[in-house]
Amino acid sequence: MNNIQPPVLIVGAGPAGLVAALTLVQNGVRVRIIDKDPNPRIGQRGPGIWPRSLELFNFLNVPEVNDQGKLTPLIRSYKPGTLEPLAETSVVPHMDPTPAVPFHLTKVMGQQFLDVILRRHLEKFSCSVEMGTELLSFEQSDQGVTAVLAKNGISETFDTEWMIGADGAKGVVRKQLGLTFLGETRDDAWIVTGDIRLKGVGLDRYWHRFGNFHERGISLRPTDEVGEDGWQFFLFGQKLDMTKIAQSEELLFQTVASLIPTEVTFNKLVWVSELRTNIRMVNKFSEGRVFVAGDAAHVHSPTGGQGLNSSVQDAFNLGWKLALVAKGLADKSLLETYNAERFPVISEMLDMTTSILNHAMKTGEMTSRRTPILFMLGVNCRSSSIVLDEFVTQVEGKPINAYGMLDEGHLEAGDRAPDASNVLQVGRGESNVDTLFGLYRPWYHTVLVFVPSLVDATPILGALEAFDKSVVRLAVILPSSAPVTTVASPADHVFVDQESYAHSAYHVEANQTKVFVIRPDGVVGAIVNGEGGVKKYFSRIFCESNVLRL
Repeated sequence: MNNIQPPVLIVGAGPAGLVAALTLVQNGVRVRIIDKDPNPRIGQRGPGIWPRSLELFNFLNVPEVNDQGKLTPLIRSYKPGTLEPLAETSVVPHMDPTPAVPFHLTKVMGQQFLDVILRRHLEKFSCSVEMGTELLSFEQSDQGVTAVLAKNGISETFDTEWMIGADGAKGVVRKQLGLTFLGETRDDAWIVTGDIRLKGVGLDRYWHRFGNFHERGISLRPTDEVGEDGWQFFLFGQKLDMTKIAQSEELLFQTVASLIPTEVTFNKLVWVSELRTNIRMVNKFSEGRVFVAGDAAHVHSPTGGQGLNSSVQDAFNLGWKLALVAKGLADKSLLETYNAERFPVISEMLDMTTSILNHAMKTGEMTSRRTPILFMLGVNCRSSSIVLDEFVTQVEGKPINAYGMLDEGHLEAGDRAPDASNVLQVGRGESNVDTLFGLYRPWYHTVLVFVPSLVDATPILGALEAFDKSVVRLAVILPSSAPVTTVASPADHVFVDQESYAHSAYHVEANQTKVFVIRPDGVVGAIVNGEGGVKKYFSRIFCESNVLRL
């Protein structure tokens, strides 16, 4: 294998490919990322970004997604053939913010703009997307992957160690890997979608919906990123010939105008696509040294808006694990947990979004049955072989509920790690860190040591101090009753939990010792009593001799 080459090739530069690349380069692993399209994709596509994905972008240090994303407008429906409002509903369920859930609002950002943000962050690591570069074929062995690429009619043979297929539902990686893509195509759920520039008399910046789901209808969502006349549209209804509409700009304008009961001026059709709802997923997420993520691994109804979010969460789960293996810090068996952890999540996600679709088709109502489960804060990997919980007894045969609702009253290993605000840092460390989310990053595990006093942390910290700081960080959490003084400690951070938010979120009593290991993807990897449990957990992750300090 040529060690000069980047050890990872990523095929496809949509959100999944870009998040995989960014996770890897932040871990110090070089990547080559290609996309067969000569130009970046335009338009909104999947614009909804749910709270768990906002947490992911926070961990990746990409604050622009939350800062620049817009709130989802209310959907306003009308009496037939008029601009008289009939109802206003929210497509997003309500959730109040808590110290454990700082990102409680769903944001809207067109994929075109999300891709630009992610590419800019990649470029900070001297990594640029190679547009117009296509994967033709590949072969793999126990030692690596040999890919045949083509750009401008010139072919190239590229040797690498690992490959990620994020090249979409029609991409070549899944097909050549021989993975199945079983499921169904729904002929009753057929839409035309795209971006359009238009002005209509009396159309303000609501999410407008005219007509109905059974016969003929349209929804128009304002896209503030492209000016006051920018809209994402969805044409739906079984009485519309979607194929003809998608192929004719003139017919599309005529159809849109016929469905909006006001004078309309068309400025531009930005892009359009005919979408037949497919509900499919792979039989497994990898084979050998090649992985699939995002639409290359699963597609589903757009009802629920889980597609882009599930895709970037695939990539984040895979990225930190592949980084450890590529750097020789973990055995390649760790990569088997990518499939083990994501397969049940995606399977349950397909069931849930299909249920929402079926209800919409039956009732014509697209906003009901949308519960906070869509926030994805309850997505978990409790059944994973690498998580460790010394406080929960595993029950054989217990059904997996990997796509559950967030329950702040309960926390197990494999769950999303909660945040906690207003923690006061004492002693050494980064003075600007005042939340637990400020600690979590994709290139190291964070060990949270909850103890009544700093003295109680000494044996745990002493046992863990041998781990390399580049992959394991130690943080002590003291109760609010602890004295706030400058202290000397081998921990990277010492916090006083001033408002007891951390103790509450992690269900720890002030006089209790309890240790949590937070994975690089913001998941609780372990909940244990002390240093023995922490070492047991890390024995499942690392090639221990490679992460201990010399």
